[in-house]
Amino acid sequence: MSDQFMQLLFNGLIVGSIYGLIALGYTMVYGIMGLINFAHGEVVMIGGMITISFLSMFIGAGVTMPGAVLILCSLLLALPICMFMGYAIERVAYRPLRNAPRLAPLITAVGLSIVLQQVAAMVWGTNYIAFPHVIKNASRNIGGAQVTDLQIVIIIVCIVLMGSLLLLVNKTKLGRAMRATSQRPDVAALMGVSVNKVVSMTFIIGAALGSVAGVMQAANYDQLHYTSGFLIGLKAFSAAVLGGIGNLGGAVAGGLILGIAESFFAGTVSSWSFGVLGSHYQDIFAFLVLVVVLIFRPSGLLGEKQADRA
Repeated sequence: MSDQFMQLLFNGLIVGSIYGLIALGYTMVYGIMGLINFAHGEVVMIGGMITISFLSMFIGAGVTMPGAVLILCSLLLALPICMFMGYAIERVAYRPLRNAPRLAPLITAVGLSIVLQQVAAMVWGTNYIAFPHVIKNASRNIGGAQVTDLQIVIIIVCIVLMGSLLLLVNKTKLGRAMRATSQRPDVAALMGVSVNKVVSMTFIIGAALGSVAGVMQAANYDQLHYTSGFLIGLKAFSAAVLGGIGNLGGAVAGGLILGIAESFFAGTVSSWSFGVLGSHYQDIFAFLVLVVVLIFRPSGLLGEKQADRA
């Protein structure tokens, strides 16, 4: 029983770490602009697709380097493309609607999500794209749970990136500008903060984090599909709302809680439902957790750090 508990816990931590990393992109944009960027899930998916394409290109060209180095090089080539895409999304789709009624950017975000999804289908096709096996993925026994080296790396990288973002926001000049803009953009502009630059950097950083998460998702599941960003994007958004939208720590906590809850539900639902339900109902459970939490705590588990906008 303890072995099963540890296995489900590690499975939840792995998936929850990816959710949390993606959720940071949602909560950053909302904290700065009060906007839900529903196209963020597609940025995650495209980041994974571009990395797979570069990785396949290296393999096809016969490049002889360790697998981990090949993945890192492919990701480093994909990052600037995804960061530019994040900038272009903000500059073209959202900036003209910054002072529009809230419904306009929301509809634009949904439409942009569909457009990016269809563009990915045209570029990479409608079949699943396999993640190349370029590294030996040995399994280790940790507390009775079987965890692969890749899954350990996913957890470590997610923790490092989450911590780095928190340091950036709380300890750097850009972070101070971001916090000021999130509270009172008009006052921040009077104090010399370039609001447009801060907003663009928020989208760029969110796109970078999302592309890394897309690679992790593809590596963890060994494949990626042009629709993969939709569901994981919804779950990451749910994690951000669960933890407290606009709160960076809440986004991380929400992702981990959602991932662990989903893992335990998928691993135990068949036994306590006497076989009526299966693990494929885990997506329903993930959103059910969100609904229950918001009924009793609408601001999320860790509340919201945003000040009211004038």
